Formats: sequence, C-alpha cells, structure tokens
Amino acid sequence: MKSSKTGFDNYCLYPLNKLPHELVQWANSCSAEGIAFSGFPEASREKFNTSYLRGVSKMAKDLDLYLEWGNGQHVPMDLSTFSKKEILSSNRKAIEEANALGAKIIRSCSGGLMRWNPEAPDTEIFLKEAAGELIKQASMFRDNGVILAIETHFEFTTFELLRLFEMCEAEPGDWLGICLDTMNLMTMLEDPLAATKRILPWIVSTHLKDGGILTDNEGIVTFPTPLGKGIIDLGSIIKMLQSLDKEIHLSVESHGGSFFLPVKEEWFMLRFPDLSVDEYDQLMILSEKTSYKVKSEDLTITERADWPLICEERTKNDIKNLKTIRDKFKLT
Repeated sequence: MKSSKTGFDNYCLYPLNKLPHELVQWANSCSAEGIAFSGFPEASREKFNTSYLRGVSKMAKDLDLYLEWGNGQHVPMDLSTFSKKEILSSNRKAIEEANALGAKIIRSCSGGLMRWNPEAPDTEIFLKEAAGELIKQASMFRDNGVILAIETHFEFTTFELLRLFEMCEAEPGDWLGICLDTMNLMTMLEDPLAATKRILPWIVSTHLKDGGILTDNEGIVTFPTPLGKGIIDLGSIIKMLQSLDKEIHLSVESHGGSFFLPVKEEWFMLRFPDLSVDEYDQLMILSEKTSYKVKSEDLTITERADWPLICEERTKNDIKNLKTIRDKFKLT
C-alpha cells in the first residue's frame, strides 16, 4: 500500500520561535514524520551555517523525518509598494541552505495581498515580472537539484500559476512546482477539489489546512479550522496526491485569523477573470456547509491573538487527525 509521511509546517508554531533543531526534537516528541520549514526571520537565518544545518539534517535522518525548506521568493516586486525587488540573492541563499539540509524542495511565498488593493497593478504585470526573473534562475535550481515550490498563496490563482509555468517553459518534475495550501484556495475564490485537479501534476509539497467559508451582505470570510472539522474534502485531495507517481509529504499548516473578500465590489471581482459561475456556486455550497457546522457544532474562528496559547496542542491534534484521514484513503 502506498502511503505518505505526515508532518507539519513550522509556521504552525511560529509564536514559539523554535529553531530548526528544536523543531526536529518537537516533531519526534509528537510522532510527526517530518517538517516543512516554510521560513525564518533573517536574524535567525544568520545562525544557520552549513555545519549547523548538516547537524539538523543528521538529526532528522536518524529519526527518519522528511525535511523541506523555505525562504524562497517568486515575485521580484514589493507587493505593498509595487516597486522592483531583487530576489536572486535570496533564492541563492535558500538553495545553499537547502543543500546543507539535504532538502530537495524550497517553498516559495512572496507574501502579498495585492489584489485586495484597488490601486494595485493588474495581476498580469506581476506574472510577467515573475516569469521574466524566474526563467533567469532556472539553471540555478536545476544545477542544484532543487524545486522551487510556489505556494497556492494570495499572489496567483491556480489558473495564473499554470500560465506562469508556461511562460517559464517549465514542465512538471523540473525546477518549478506547487506547494498546495488547501485552505488558501478558497481565499482565492477557488474550489479546493477543482483547483487541486487543475494543478495536480505540479504539486510537490503541501500545506494541508482545513477551513470554512461564510457569506453575508458584506462579502465572504474564509478561515482555518482544526483539521477534520472544516468543510474541505481532505480525503479526496489526499487520494489525488497519492495517485501521483511520486511521494508527496503531507504537512499540516494552520494559524488563527480570517480573511475578508469584498466580493460585492466590482473592482475586486474583476481581479478574478478565470472564476466561473460553476466554481463560484460550489463555493456557495461550501458556505452553506460551513454555516451548518457553525450552528450545529459550535465551529468558530480562532483569533490570531489566541493562537500562541493553543498552537502546540492544535498542531499535535491536526497531525494525529491527518494520519487518520491518510490511512483511511490509502491507495492499494
């Protein structure tokens, strides 16, 4: 039977400020099977010399834990000011760190909510800038045997990511891939199942996050939930992942807070030209399911301020629940 290892992303525990070796120890203590290191502050990374990272790699190998790295970027623009931004040196450093750690995947997130800003340039401009810069870095990733895994975050929809890969003349399994964040898809007005199918061949890593979606007269709100308590069909997504001819590690990622989508505003909806009526209708069905759970199961939004108090226990429970879902949907 095919099975994937289950672990967590270090963003789950960001309030604890744990270093990589401490996270390896934490993973072992709660029976996690690996860690996706999505990113660390620059001040912390200055301590991550080659010797240290190799030591972390040995610790993980001795405990049979998978490791994936982060700190990658794919948009050469400041997503607040929209000015040019140099990302080559940052990606080169991330590759050097990944090599020392023995990781083959570098998660990339440029961290922007630019389409929530009515003054932001058209998304096509960000795509062209990203493609123009990334294609220059292709040989750097290929030569080092690592994949830049662009997270389904808030920069681009899956439709746009597919166009980006085409512009970069990349193929699945080459130097570009996807880190699938299941809950972020809803925040980008995408049905998680449909979006996963669209980009399935490109997925190389995951942020498996359950969530909810609610509608009111003002717009849409999306939010993370305890894994298994929301309305995302993680079982079907895991089954899709396990149908691939490569192992995809299943990493829990969660946090507090929520995201507001001003879908009543025409300028906002114009930023999602690929959104179909059918897919929007499916989001409304998921909203009805969320509303039912809120009323019948006391499902609530976890405030970001409360996350530091619950992050360890929640992450442990999410890992346990993810293993249960994974084992239920194993492929023979």
